[in-house]
Amino acid sequence: MRLRKKWWARPEMEESPLCITDPSEYKGKWKEVFKNNNDIYLELGCGRGEFISKIAASNLDKNFIAIDLKDEVLVLALRKVVENEITNAIIVPLQIAFINDVFDKDEISRIYINFCNPWPKDRHKKRRLTHTKFLTKYKEFLRENSEIWFKTDDDELFTESLDYFSECGFEIKYSTYDLHNSDFEGNIETEYEKKFSSQGVKIKFLIAKLL
Repeated sequence: MRLRKKWWARPEMEESPLCITDPSEYKGKWKEVFKNNNDIYLELGCGRGEFISKIAASNLDKNFIAIDLKDEVLVLALRKVVENEITNAIIVPLQIAFINDVFDKDEISRIYINFCNPWPKDRHKKRRLTHTKFLTKYKEFLRENSEIWFKTDDDELFTESLDYFSECGFEIKYSTYDLHNSDFEGNIETEYEKKFSSQGVKIKFLIAKLL
């Protein structure tokens, strides 16, 4: 569904200290932004911000950066962070293809990828956020032994992503094709996750560790 342009979104985002619209200026300096040495966790494709607001509120000893492309959804994520008085999360508008312009070596300790576009056609699969093309990019700024947590409703994307991670030097620490009936504890549901679960779709989940 095409989002209606919200011309007021970017000005509102630019006024907030919790949104950074020029992230490339902070490459290698993100600890200075948060003013502490806590680990920095990254969410790629944060949508309206339900996940990032909940996980940041539950992990005050970590810093969080939530990335998405569209101002129309990012401004809603920003509002959710502000309304919940969260101070350890930053909202960043960015096309993920340019992520290496924003983060430097060893800056990020974990990545969350929740319900990204499955890009089912063969000619589009390199656009998947779990494709080896992107995993190679992430490795440039992930710390040793960092993890990527990935959730999806799409069976094919999940199965092929298991191969992507293995091919790119990650160890699969945990995986399930039915998260909500698994032994995994501490799951935080996203908006899409609630929607798909209500329709009877099983949620796929994995944790991949960078060796």
